[in-house]
Amino acid sequence: MALLPQEKLEALELRFVTLEQGMAANPDPETYVKLAKEYSDLQPIIEPIRQYQGVLEAIVDAQEMIGGDDKEMAQMAQMELEELEPRREQLVADIRLLLLPKDAADDKSVIVELRAGTGGDEAALFAGDLFRMYQRYAELNRWKVEVLEQSEGEMGGYREIVMSITGVGAYARLKYESGVHRVQRVPDTESQGRIHTSAATVAVLPDVEDVDIEIRQEDLRIDTMRASGAGGQQVNTTDSAVRITHEPSGIVVIASEKSQNQNRARAMKLLRAKLYDEQKSAQDKERADARRDQVGSGDRSERIRTYNFPQGRVSDHRINLTLYKLDRVIAGDSLDELIDPLITEHQAAQLAAMDDVS
Repeated sequence: MALLPQEKLEALELRFVTLEQGMAANPDPETYVKLAKEYSDLQPIIEPIRQYQGVLEAIVDAQEMIGGDDKEMAQMAQMELEELEPRREQLVADIRLLLLPKDAADDKSVIVELRAGTGGDEAALFAGDLFRMYQRYAELNRWKVEVLEQSEGEMGGYREIVMSITGVGAYARLKYESGVHRVQRVPDTESQGRIHTSAATVAVLPDVEDVDIEIRQEDLRIDTMRASGAGGQQVNTTDSAVRITHEPSGIVVIASEKSQNQNRARAMKLLRAKLYDEQKSAQDKERADARRDQVGSGDRSERIRTYNFPQGRVSDHRINLTLYKLDRVIAGDSLDELIDPLITEHQAAQLAAMDDVS
């Protein structure tokens, strides 16, 4: 059984008590918010730590009674010990998971970019399927979805669609979706019944606020241009589309709905997310050089999953998992059955790395 770092547990308990005292001392609002945030972050681990310490004390007491002269008490203590030891092992496992380094972006909302890849019209249709899958998954989690930018395919679906999904913990669940998604099926336009393979790329970016990343106004070039319209009376005749270029990084974002003010806000939202993702990816790469994550990098160039319609199966290549319930996965209802094992595998890799260090 793995041991827990007792000094770290005691330090966390002490910090938790210190935060309680700090909040009770009526600090100024800004300080109180900071203390409350840290207090809230610590709460999930403090109760298991306290339970663990209580179990350790009970085990010591039971062992002392087993070694005593009273045989009846010793027998009762032995029975209690047999219940306490599995409880201790479970608490050790729970606390080890809670002690893992937490991704600072896990609690954030996300921006999801879907782009049709190889496969022409069929790839655009598949991108539309993925969009509806994530839209449904967001609804099941009571997250809010807003389309920020879209470019429809000629036969339906999307050449590109960008959406924000707002909800606490959205990034923690969806970050494993980044990569190339491949589909194998017979297109409606295929007269010979041949199976075609197409692909779409998914990029999941944490939705960050101004405080997360600094963007200097002098580093931006902002252009307005004519937004594309649907034709006829709906043609957009005003320069409402906004293109923002972040010159130091070369990142370009475009928003082209009807309102120029909304487009500016949406473009800045997307720019912040892309800059944050660029910095985060560089940091993650440095850490990953020492030990490759078993789940994969999550890079959008990496093929992560195949959706095979003729066989009704979906396979995640990072963890060699295949489910024969493609219809429920693509509907968003069973997506957790892929995400949960990915999270477990990621945690196992982190635990192994933590054990190697210790």
